[in-house]
Amino acid sequence: MTVATMPTPALFAAAATLTPVEAQHYDLAFSATTQECPWPKAYGGDPVAQAAVAAIRSVTDGKSLHSMHSYFLRPIDIGAEVRYEVELLRDGRGYSTRHVRGFQNGKPVYVCLANFAAGEPGGSYAVPLPDALPRPDDLPSSAAYLEGRSGGTMTDTSKAYWSGGRSFDMRHVPGPVYLTVEGHRQAHQAVWLRPFDALRPVDGLSDAGRDQAALAYVCDYTILEPLLRVLGHAWADPGLVTASLDHAMWFHRTGPVDGWILYTQEAQAAENGRGLATGRLFGSDGTHLATVAQEGMIRLAQGGQS
Repeated sequence: MTVATMPTPALFAAAATLTPVEAQHYDLAFSATTQECPWPKAYGGDPVAQAAVAAIRSVTDGKSLHSMHSYFLRPIDIGAEVRYEVELLRDGRGYSTRHVRGFQNGKPVYVCLANFAAGEPGGSYAVPLPDALPRPDDLPSSAAYLEGRSGGTMTDTSKAYWSGGRSFDMRHVPGPVYLTVEGHRQAHQAVWLRPFDALRPVDGLSDAGRDQAALAYVCDYTILEPLLRVLGHAWADPGLVTASLDHAMWFHRTGPVDGWILYTQEAQAAENGRGLATGRLFGSDGTHLATVAQEGMIRLAQGGQS
């Protein structure tokens, strides 16, 4: 398998580009293609972003996406078409609701509910941006961190993918958990995110809708990492198997995804081969844009590290 190593957000744009097709089950349908990655199954952010795009494109009265609640039902083939069928559950004056189902090989692989709001006057509160964190320019990029390093199950392909194949530059506080967990085990981390260059337009989306889809796309890459960190696991540990199980995301405010985005994350619980983590996404001006919660499977095969 080959993975594009040119650092560019064109990979996200390709994932978020949907083609209208004839609906077979519900009201509207779109097709999309999952992007290449060096794992046995497609990256979980692909269906989250693609379902967000499908839902956004079904709402034509100016309402904005404010929440998504998703389940990952089956592994999704890489580089293959997924058909997203959209059911128009409700269109009210203040809110609209969509049910999106992803199908591949004739079976449902992903499902979500998405809600949209017109917005109205009310009070305002935002969690403040954490202080005392290193700035991204003072941290190594993934490519710089991995240069000259090797170990575990990391291959040249996975190293290239972590370095530049995910559309976004990612810089960790503390250091990333690609090969080892540096320092003591702790239940929190922060990741600075920025597209490698300007985000491309996406067919059928406004810039604001594209930026929401970009956050939905990128949020899944690292959300399980605070769980790995507190459990003492690194991505390249032999025998480590992870999978996204369910996912929730709330969009509080719109904001451009063009500068550095801060993604603060915390492990909430781990038991019975599952873990729950939460995260907050802050815009380049410090605005709290979105909140994420995700449960994932975390399994270390017998004989792996503990």
